[in-house]
Amino acid sequence: MSYVVDFKNVSTVGLESSPVVEALAGLRANEARYFMTKYKHEFTVVPASESQEDLDYVNRILKEERNIVFAAKPLETSRFQVENIQFTYVFYEDGLSINVMYTVDDPKKRAVGFKLSEGMEIPKELEEKFKFARQKSKLAGTIRGSFFVIKGQY
Repeated sequence: MSYVVDFKNVSTVGLESSPVVEALAGLRANEARYFMTKYKHEFTVVPASESQEDLDYVNRILKEERNIVFAAKPLETSRFQVENIQFTYVFYEDGLSINVMYTVDDPKKRAVGFKLSEGMEIPKELEEKFKFARQKSKLAGTIRGSFFVIKGQY
């Protein structure tokens, strides 16, 4: 069952099993606010158990591009297109959020982004491979983020 993320009244619906549930809910709401502000798009998530195709897509890119396989349990996904960009999100139980930004018509503007919820450790799959920048958010506290450019076709 899909759920439209409310960034005005932050809810932990669907994320209750996370040890950083409040921060992860804030991170998800922060993404929802961004898409509403920039694109007038409602950010909708689906339980990971109902979106295996989206998980397979993200996992394939991570594995083929950087040989990354996450041990954390995926809780929710979101997949949509705004303008010429396809976005796929996965929110994990440990507080990690991954997004794949894939422009349809420009192979130079394709990337995978990682965002860490406040209070979580850097996942061992990322700790030696990426440097994380910090960003402040009213909804999510301090978010740490990193990314890599996608080279292949997906």
